[in-house]
Amino acid sequence: MNRKLPGRLAHAALLLLVLAVAVFPFYWMVLTSIKTTAETFAYPPSFVPAQVTLEHYRVALAEKGVGPSLVNSLIVALATTFLAILLGAPAAYGIARYEFRMKRDLWFWFISNRMISPICVALPFFLIARSLRMLDTYTVLVLLYLTFTLPIVVWICADQFRSIPKELDEAARLDGLSRFQIFTRIALPLALPGIAVSAIFSFIFSWNELLYALIMTRSKTRTAPVAATSFMSGYELPWGEIMATGTLIVLPVILFALLVSRHLVRGLTMGAVK
Repeated sequence: MNRKLPGRLAHAALLLLVLAVAVFPFYWMVLTSIKTTAETFAYPPSFVPAQVTLEHYRVALAEKGVGPSLVNSLIVALATTFLAILLGAPAAYGIARYEFRMKRDLWFWFISNRMISPICVALPFFLIARSLRMLDTYTVLVLLYLTFTLPIVVWICADQFRSIPKELDEAARLDGLSRFQIFTRIALPLALPGIAVSAIFSFIFSWNELLYALIMTRSKTRTAPVAATSFMSGYELPWGEIMATGTLIVLPVILFALLVSRHLVRGLTMGAVK
């Protein structure tokens, strides 16, 4: 037992080091957002604020327009995530369970969409949106984000559906269930972990995306990442407001991940035994 103690201590120390490296940037961002401007540029830097202030948050929300942009990001991210799950889960189930013509081509098309660099199709998307008069609308952002989030949902959920034994479907058919009922009552509950993970990825991508939001929006539907870039102008950078905006952008993603992660264990424990 004593021989294993040094190895366990080294393993614990390594985990703490990795945790510190991962958490420190977020801690420093939050710390800077509640420091005064004078303390932010003080040397040596302080790791505990001498005076806590929320002035940077007030300026970012009230004067810089970050508040409405957060609402816009929330609307776009939730709508994209909902539609991606609504369309992607049935598509993944069909690919995983049934054989049909050009199935391999359809699967490759879904996967290859993730290989396209967004900057390569930004100009064509912009020209199409301008010709359709869809610039500065929620619709154009949701449709664009679906082109990248839908393949993620199909990819993750298809593997999840493949792991479900087909014998469950056959037993359900003998009980008189239709294909749609098998999908909604049996496949979906068992595939809930994969659906939750794909929802997290879809929400994070839609929330953090900057390129298309910067090109397609103006002022009406400007998202939070675009609002964050508005601070970077001139020779003076308001680090307090920048860090406050960054904190406001990161917190909803963390809360959403924590909320959806509860369904992971619930989905794993839901079985098909009557």
